[in-house]
Amino acid sequence: MDNLPELRDIHIPEGVSAFPPAYGWWVILAAVVGLFLLFELFMLLRRTSKKLYARRLLKNITSSSPVNAAAQMSELLRRICVYKYPEAAALSGHAWLEFLNSHAKTALAGKAAELLVNAPYIPSDTEKYTIAELEELRRFCYAWTGENL
Repeated sequence: MDNLPELRDIHIPEGVSAFPPAYGWWVILAAVVGLFLLFELFMLLRRTSKKLYARRLLKNITSSSPVNAAAQMSELLRRICVYKYPEAAALSGHAWLEFLNSHAKTALAGKAAELLVNAPYIPSDTEKYTIAELEELRRFCYAWTGENL
């Protein structure tokens, strides 16, 4: 009746390792990363959509008179400034032109700049400005919206 030879020592099991994590932790990590990527995608689309909307409006400005078209372009630039630079929305004349040039890579000068400054104040049937100057102003507005939105 000697049971002692059949007894063995008690072995304590090894500690549970934190790695590799359980599948639930991987799901939570994937969800957090996915939410972050969706947020970044949403912000990118939001920034891009404002730019695309402004450029679409700019492209749709058509008028038989360069003065009317320039006035509409000036209005579009002011709408952007109300959104992004509220302090500049009240500027007019050469202060408005200087503000636009200070926020652009290439400055607007010459007859196109004069057209932008004077367009809201001169009659639409004025033949002082040509389509070429209007197109130069359109290119400036297109670049300015791309740089500032």
